[in-house]
Amino acid sequence: MTDTTDPTDTPNDAPAYSEQQVRTVVLSLVAGVFFGGVGGGVAFPTIPALGSVLGIAPVLVGLILSINRFTRLVMSTPAGSILDRMGTRRPMIAGFVVQGLVPFGYLVGLNPPFGVPSSAVFLVSRAAWGIGSAFVFVGAFSTVTHVTTSANRGRWVGYMRGGQSLGFPTGLILGGVVTELYGYGEAFAVAGAAGLFAAAVAYRVLPDVSPEVGEKSRLRDVPALVRADPRIGAVGAVNFTIRFLYAGVLLSTVVLYTEANDISLGGFAGAGTSGLVMAVSVVALAVSNLAVGRFSDSMGRLTTVVPGLAVFGSGFALTALVPTAPGVLAGVGLVGAGAGLTGPPLLAYLGDIAPGGDVGKLGGVYNVFGDLGSTLGPLVALPLAAEIGLSGEYLACAGLVIVAGVVAATTLRDDSAAEAAAVAGDD
Repeated sequence: MTDTTDPTDTPNDAPAYSEQQVRTVVLSLVAGVFFGGVGGGVAFPTIPALGSVLGIAPVLVGLILSINRFTRLVMSTPAGSILDRMGTRRPMIAGFVVQGLVPFGYLVGLNPPFGVPSSAVFLVSRAAWGIGSAFVFVGAFSTVTHVTTSANRGRWVGYMRGGQSLGFPTGLILGGVVTELYGYGEAFAVAGAAGLFAAAVAYRVLPDVSPEVGEKSRLRDVPALVRADPRIGAVGAVNFTIRFLYAGVLLSTVVLYTEANDISLGGFAGAGTSGLVMAVSVVALAVSNLAVGRFSDSMGRLTTVVPGLAVFGSGFALTALVPTAPGVLAGVGLVGAGAGLTGPPLLAYLGDIAPGGDVGKLGGVYNVFGDLGSTLGPLVALPLAAEIGLSGEYLACAGLVIVAGVVAATTLRDDSAAEAAAVAGDD
């Protein structure tokens, strides 16, 4: 049966962990999600180039690169249910181990045994990475939610999200550099070593956050749980919008935008310029992730989410209206900063309102919305750009952000600042 109490009546706010314990746990999670992201990022500059070497058709290369997102999309909510029932430690360690082993699967794909096609080995490996990452990402949210309170949750969620946002681009750089200097096998081995190091850190440090005592909703009750509280749907919708526009639309069109407007940076054109532009965005995303959580603890979640969305939308508008190198750099930087300013407070808000026995399942729901957005974004972005142009598409993106801001402002009740003040007063 689904818990019908108001989620704000049952927040997971008992200060069971000291600040030092919270710091140790969360920083170990930061290391874990960072090194796990490195393993995921290494695949992107290496597998496309390997396609022609191993005779893998381009359509299969695209499927290999995207299948992990599909498996994570499918597995996120079941992973959350398992985490709620078993506790977070064992499923998360298993997820870290899977992520660490996947790059060694890539190594097998270079010289597959028994006549197995290389494409099949890479497909299975990438699919396994998606399953492992579902347990890691949802487990990280669940663990941080359980060990923190509303008074400090935003800060530590921000640090955790900062580790996530930096791991993937680091993997992109590492994969390209190691491949160029040493070879594909060496790049995959480095990624695997990083992933297994993350698993070792998790094994050493992660606490055994046990399931909440009492009745929990079942996996099949999750849709009813989401419908029962419109705030959960609103958080998911805003997360969908951010991932749809940032990881979907922007990432798939920025190279076309720089080429169409003859924008070059540092002597590079096309892909080189778009890479530099996105690097600015990723740095802005990571810095704002790290900084915003503390403000959301003291000022309230909604007080940081809505301005973050305003920054996010203004970045798309600036990019559309000022098609020059400075305009694109500033615009894409604002998009990254806005995404970073919005994500941690949203996730902390979900932790504030989640019933204790359903934290993992709702973390899975949050990830499903985000992965669905980043999957659908590229499917919509290119056909829409062909119809209305890239500038028109970016202005439409800014308009969609306004809609998300209205949803957030009218649906999310911001009690976090008051709760934090009450906790501080009790201390």
